[in-house]
Amino acid sequence: MSLKIRLTRGGAKKRPYYRIVVADARAPRDGRFIEKVGAYDPMKAKDDPARVVLDNEKIASWLQKGAQPTDRVLRFLDAAGLAKRPARNNPKKAEPGEKAKERAEKRAEKAAAPAEDAAA
Repeated sequence: MSLKIRLTRGGAKKRPYYRIVVADARAPRDGRFIEKVGAYDPMKAKDDPARVVLDNEKIASWLQKGAQPTDRVLRFLDAAGLAKRPARNNPKKAEPGEKAKERAEKRAEKAAAPAEDAAA
């Protein structure tokens, strides 16, 4: 059984509140879970200590058992010092795709062609 430590949504419309739970990876997002290990309230200020509440002992034991945190939960665990989140490095992130490069080349050629005609 594959275990995930993930968020499950609660609260009202436009007023989200999340519980941090350990669940089977096959269970739906807001479905059955094994244990509640924390809470996250995005409506609170970023510097409020009650914004993210974690039960460190429970989380550490589930990590030892092989539960995999989702990306958002891993950010919380990294901030709390429970897990290390590797820094993402994508050097090609801002580089345009192949088709965009081809279109830019064609545009540059078209722009250069009238300039040559005017010079002649």
